Amino acid sequence: MSNGSGDAAVQSVDRALTILKLLARDGELGVSELAARLGVHRSTAFRLVATLESHDLVEQDSERGRYRLGVGVVRLAGATSARLDLVRESRAVTPALARTVGETVNVAVLAGREALYVDQVAGPSALQLHNWVGQRIPLHATSNGKVLLAHAPAALCDEVIAAGLPALAARTVTDPRRLREELAEVRRRGYATAVDELEDGLTAVAAPILGADGSVIASLSASGPTFRMPETAIASVAKQVMAAADEVSARMGWFGASV
Repeated sequence: MSNGSGDAAVQSVDRALTILKLLARDGELGVSELAARLGVHRSTAFRLVATLESHDLVEQDSERGRYRLGVGVVRLAGATSARLDLVRESRAVTPALARTVGETVNVAVLAGREALYVDQVAGPSALQLHNWVGQRIPLHATSNGKVLLAHAPAALCDEVIAAGLPALAARTVTDPRRLREELAEVRRRGYATAVDELEDGLTAVAAPILGADGSVIASLSASGPTFRMPETAIASVAKQVMAAADEVSARMGWFGASV
């Protein structure tokens, strides 16, 4: 037996998508024209465009009352290409960083309650390199994850803590209060560290990459064996990582101060 309300919802989605296609093809259309193209009553077409307008997917010309595609469509299109742009632009910077620090450099983005690694460049000291590209890593146990979580909405931190903070290595942060304090410190100093937290013997330092609007869109890290990146070396590595992240941010369109 079919679900009537479910079928109606699917039909509404189909009609809304059709409106977007019509506006993409014709530029501007009025409600009556859209109703005629869809074969629906004018009131139905109006409800559909009003919903699309509430999400910035369409906008109305105040003088003529006709609708056209809105800035929300541009944002969606930008999100589609943003990851490819990020890898391309970061690749102009990360090889030099990997050579300078001698360790592996990774770029990660937020993916739900995890960090998704989208690019990796090996430094000259890397042996038996583990390829992180395409892997999803817990946010609480990595430097990249902490950067992304520190600059994400507070609700995401609540979700991550509610889901549990499993111990993955000797020094994984599993206490919610300590994690919140560390995230505040990340925001204050501009970088995150993870020492023996994802894997025993692995140290990483990460800094945020900003998009054109100043929001954190990714994280850039340098990681290597703890014996090659002792506590005494972290400040120096962090300075280089932050400089590289700022350079990638500039290439992504951000020209203000770093966060």
